[in-house]
Amino acid sequence: MQVNNPDVHSMDAVLDELYGKVGTPEREEFRKEAYAYYVGQLIHDARKQERITQDDLAHKVGTTKSYISKIEKGYIEPSVGLFFRIIEALGLKVNIVKPIM
Repeated sequence: MQVNNPDVHSMDAVLDELYGKVGTPEREEFRKEAYAYYVGQLIHDARKQERITQDDLAHKVGTTKSYISKIEKGYIEPSVGLFFRIIEALGLKVNIVKPIM
């Protein structure tokens, strides 16, 4: 028997309340910021796992330590080319697949 807990809410409803409905400029801005943060955390975690400093990674991919720091903090998103250079430098692999509908 399932009991509804009034303290548990739909994440979509929470996001709608905080950032507007899907498709609104506010929600789109939140989505972009969330993706930038997520990508930054992936890069940060992979770099730490490989025991590479921000400076070493920057030299490998042709940018600056400051730029790597900004990416890892989610302040900026790297270009596609730089993203792939970072992924390669960290020994990672990207698979691009079309979802099955």
